[in-house]
Amino acid sequence: MRLLTFTTLFPNREQPNHGVFVENRLRHLVATGEAVSTVLAPVPFFPSGAAVFGRWGACARVPAREDRHGLAIHHPRFAVLPRFGMNISPFLLHQASRRALRRLLAAGARFDAIDAHYLYPDGVAAVRLGAEFGLPVVLTARGSDVTQFPDHPVPRRLILDAVARAAAVITVSAGLREALLGLGAAGEKITVLRNGVDTRTFRPLDREAARAALGLAGPVLISVGALIERKRHRLILEALRLLPEFSLLIVGEGPERAALEALAGRLGLAGRVRLVGERPHMVMSQYYSAADLSVLASSREGWANVLLEAMACGVAVVASDIPGNGEVVRERAAGLIVAANTPAGIAAAVRDLAGDPPSRAETRAYAERFGWEAISQGQLEIFRRVIGR
Repeated sequence: MRLLTFTTLFPNREQPNHGVFVENRLRHLVATGEAVSTVLAPVPFFPSGAAVFGRWGACARVPAREDRHGLAIHHPRFAVLPRFGMNISPFLLHQASRRALRRLLAAGARFDAIDAHYLYPDGVAAVRLGAEFGLPVVLTARGSDVTQFPDHPVPRRLILDAVARAAAVITVSAGLREALLGLGAAGEKITVLRNGVDTRTFRPLDREAARAALGLAGPVLISVGALIERKRHRLILEALRLLPEFSLLIVGEGPERAALEALAGRLGLAGRVRLVGERPHMVMSQYYSAADLSVLASSREGWANVLLEAMACGVAVVASDIPGNGEVVRERAAGLIVAANTPAGIAAAVRDLAGDPPSRAETRAYAERFGWEAISQGQLEIFRRVIGR
């Protein structure tokens, strides 16, 4: 099967962790030998990498074409209107992408279907590409495209229209499927295919060696995720006040960094909290292995990959009680879902789990159930069906 994978969520030379979960799923699909893919991963247009654009300036340095893990990736530029362009971004994305797709076809590329990720704006643009070029479209919903964007009237209408026009829809958790149904989407075309975890990349390392390398001592918690409001790292900082024996590693980068550093200072936690910035996947096993427990306090998730990543390293998790997390954390070998999404609730769950933790071997064995083979086969079945029509 010849697929065009279409998404703005895909790693590139300047942003190696951006949308890496999309790349991981695609790599395992292609590894079956039953599908090939060309990736069309548009990036926002910025005139230069000047500091005035902050972290967005990295988009200007992304090459027009690159290869990653044997995949050919094309990065056309699309116009953006920061703060004001939410309602028109699907159309700007479509205009830039249709030109890029025409160039691919003119160069001899042929496709059987579009494999599109994230419903807004990507999915909305993808179904328009499918209609224009006569290709069936399979959409994958991944999180805030279902739990956040539909709060706004225009994106909600466009998302539901895209779902209706798609040949099939995948959600990465049952919670997202239920949310789509609640918005009015038709259930017969929605399939749940969770994300897997690469147990070769994420694996247990010697705990003491990892702690020594990172300069850690005593019980350690780790929180991994972008430094943005919905990840709610602040709740973990507030919980840390109730856990005086623990220190905390926060791995991630984002606009809330300064606010989190200031909060740690106000709470008297500066000596027990370390914000280490973003780290590539290939070194994350060291950070997870150095920790006693991993904590995720998010207010919204589709399928939180960091939970399985920690478990694959043998580290049990404490996770917020939100849709999706309970599908990942189903046994004590995996960890605990907090009773209340509050600092006190997080602290209580940490004490409970730390007081009687599963063995690292048990937690690793739990994560090994979440391999990629079944997910890849599920995708192949969907693509065969829609292409066969």
